[in-house]
Amino acid sequence: MTTEIDTTALAVFIFFLALVTVMGFVAARWRRPKTLAHIDEWGLGGRTFGTWITWFLVGGDFYTAYTVIAVPALVYTVGAYGFFALPYTIVVYPFVFMVMPLLWKRAKDHGYVTAGDVVHGQYGSRALELAVALTGVIATMPYIALQLVGMTAVFKALGLHGELPLAVAFIILALYTYSAGLRAPALIAFVKDIMIYIVVIAAIALIPAKLGGYANVFAAADADFKAKGAGSLLLGGNQYVAYATLALGSALAAFMYPHTLTGIFASNSGNTIRKNAVLLPAYTLLLGLLALLGYMGHAANLKLESANDVVPALFQTLFSSWFAGFAFAAIAIGALVPAAVMSIGAANLFTRNFWKAYIDPQVSDAGEAKVAKMTSLIVKIGALLVIIFLPTQFALDLQLLGGIWILQTLPALVFGLYTRWFRAPALLAGWAVGFFGGTYLVWDAGWKPLHMVPLGEAGFTVYTGLIALLANVVVSVIINAVMPARAAARA
Repeated sequence: MTTEIDTTALAVFIFFLALVTVMGFVAARWRRPKTLAHIDEWGLGGRTFGTWITWFLVGGDFYTAYTVIAVPALVYTVGAYGFFALPYTIVVYPFVFMVMPLLWKRAKDHGYVTAGDVVHGQYGSRALELAVALTGVIATMPYIALQLVGMTAVFKALGLHGELPLAVAFIILALYTYSAGLRAPALIAFVKDIMIYIVVIAAIALIPAKLGGYANVFAAADADFKAKGAGSLLLGGNQYVAYATLALGSALAAFMYPHTLTGIFASNSGNTIRKNAVLLPAYTLLLGLLALLGYMGHAANLKLESANDVVPALFQTLFSSWFAGFAFAAIAIGALVPAAVMSIGAANLFTRNFWKAYIDPQVSDAGEAKVAKMTSLIVKIGALLVIIFLPTQFALDLQLLGGIWILQTLPALVFGLYTRWFRAPALLAGWAVGFFGGTYLVWDAGWKPLHMVPLGEAGFTVYTGLIALLANVVVSVIINAVMPARAAARA
């Protein structure tokens, strides 16, 4: 992949990046309320987003630049195992259909903005609320940083090196997010998703034709896997359990993240969420098509410094400069949209579940919105520092923990929607066992998200997040059962 500056590609890239920047600032006037000095308006868009806006926003949260870069990179490296994201995004939507409308109603009826608000309202425990909020922020930070990994691959393909391009992009992001809040990424998501669809459809239609057809694509990938003795077009016998548990665990974790919950809470009704659970699988088709680009990288005989370069290298090698610039802009915008929502979600958590809970319980609505705005800036700066001063591989290691961490908030957040049996001390103990136990298992496995479970002379590999969640639930149930029943529920 050449790293010299292509002026045509760079010009197209800058044009579309400038377009979404203008849209980001215009978003402050889009559906403008009486005031943005309220966290409901700044952080949740006034809870007025209908089916289509929610579809683009949640899709923008879910299918990020890192997804566009990392899924094909994983398929390029290991083959079929990298397709675990497809069943994961199929499994997640029935969960969304059943659970998220109930969670939305609880939040809407009581004015909750974050998962921490929901937990505190249900159990009346500041400690459990803080645990859920801290987990959300910690799990989100490396996720934001990894958007920068995707943007780094794009800037590298454009011939732009160093940290300055990343810093400029995130300064722009910070400014329009500060002024418009959630309305900015919601509006930009329309452009981002349309661009991504154009790029992927063009790639799937044209690249195989340039490479001798799909038969040649799969044959080339198979030959490369056999030559290096790693990866394959089909799952190996020892991969089935790992593949299935990774998909299931990722599905359960996906809508526990602050940014996906922010999209849910911003919806205008439970029916909007149900409709989105029906419509969002269209993104699964998109993801499957994206994954195939990993195989195409083998057929194109690309010379890559990193597997993360496979998608930019394909477009740079096989398409004209103007379309490569368009594709790179789509990927970069695909980083900015979720990064904005992630920073807003993290800022909402800090404001409602730390600042208001411990620092200034009497803070006004305007003061709350101001704290959230400032926190969103700090979160972006923190993510930028992570990627600048820590090795990329370290950020990737942290992301492996992200899903395991956020999965431990599921019992406290979801169980209370269906039963009042659980109490806060038991759920807090379960969270601690799952959070710290899961972290230890990942560290012990060399920062890999899979753990070998012995069974007789053999064993099988399981996603560590599910092991930690199981321990979490078991501890919660046992402690809740043996604790003496206390006086009537606070609710």
